[in-house]
Amino acid sequence: MNMTRKFMDALDTLERYGDADYIASLFSDQCDIGNAVSPNTFVGRDGAKAFWSTYRSWFREVQSTIHKMVVQDGRSALEWTSTGTTARGHVVQYEGLTILEFEGDLITRFRAYFNPQALIVHADATHPLAGRYLDPFG
Repeated sequence: MNMTRKFMDALDTLERYGDADYIASLFSDQCDIGNAVSPNTFVGRDGAKAFWSTYRSWFREVQSTIHKMVVQDGRSALEWTSTGTTARGHVVQYEGLTILEFEGDLITRFRAYFNPQALIVHADATHPLAGRYLDPFG
């Protein structure tokens, strides 16, 4: 199974069951993880686990659908739509693009680009990260 497919399967497992360990295991010890919302980057498997745990905590339920995928020379680009219910109970849908870079069987770099407004508008005021208007990922 190629790494892009493993990532997609791990994301599905995270979204369905909340298991951040599986997706974090796909990242290298020196990986670099970030997205359009957070000015912070997350490093290594511990960083990957923190990133993905935080992502999942924003939703009661969430499901991402991949619409287009380009895989070439240790890189993948994934166009996707995520739909779900926020921690506060609001229905949300947003689209984005993810770029993955690989070395061997590990992800070395992850970036997600999307308009965060759909998430921020519905941020749960009781969520520990809700006060960080443009930085829900730490």
